[in-house]
Amino acid sequence: MSENGHIRVFLLDDHEAVRRGVSALLSVDPSIEVVGEAASAGEAMDRVPAAHPDVAVLDVRLPDGSGVEACREIRSRDRSVKCLMLTSFADDEALFDAVMAGAAGYVPKVIRGDDLISAVREVAAGHSLLDPAATAQVLDRLKEGGARSEHEERMADLTDQDRRLLDLIGEGLTNGQIGERTGLTEKSIRKYVTVLLAKLGMERHTQAEAYAARLGTGSAPGA
Repeated sequence: MSENGHIRVFLLDDHEAVRRGVSALLSVDPSIEVVGEAASAGEAMDRVPAAHPDVAVLDVRLPDGSGVEACREIRSRDRSVKCLMLTSFADDEALFDAVMAGAAGYVPKVIRGDDLISAVREVAAGHSLLDPAATAQVLDRLKEGGARSEHEERMADLTDQDRRLLDLIGEGLTNGQIGERTGLTEKSIRKYVTVLLAKLGMERHTQAEAYAARLGTGSAPGA
């Protein structure tokens, strides 16, 4: 929070009406100040550093990416910014991706004004706030020690090649970029990624990226 006790909030949503609505709801609380907004992930990356928000309220689905990717990028640049995901979709997979990307909270767009204010205040205070109805299973998986034990179980089944591939995915590289880094064809990389995702119990490249980035333990041999 700022020195005067105000909570600085940045809004990211591709719909202007939604941004205005959220801003109006938050303005009811004099201790919350909306310091910036963006309609796309690209705009957010340009504007967030200058705005210095305490909390970034991010739409999960964006025209040029996703709020999950924006959350990961914002957190990689400034760990002090807390990210609160806002969505109109009840998507457990997107929720898990968001949590793995470092989001502190996840709430539906149908949330009441008072509840949204409370969510922003809780997140700004450093608390993890996730909608209980949608996230009970995820919370169980991410309790203290839970993510690490699951990580250890998953990593035990990986070969050295799998671990190296996971590290490269964690760097945010595409299959083509991984192929350039390793000297393998993109077709081969796609095959290896498919096998890796199956071992990790995942379906998408972005899930593995979020998983590697969130754990940040270094999956390569000797790490």
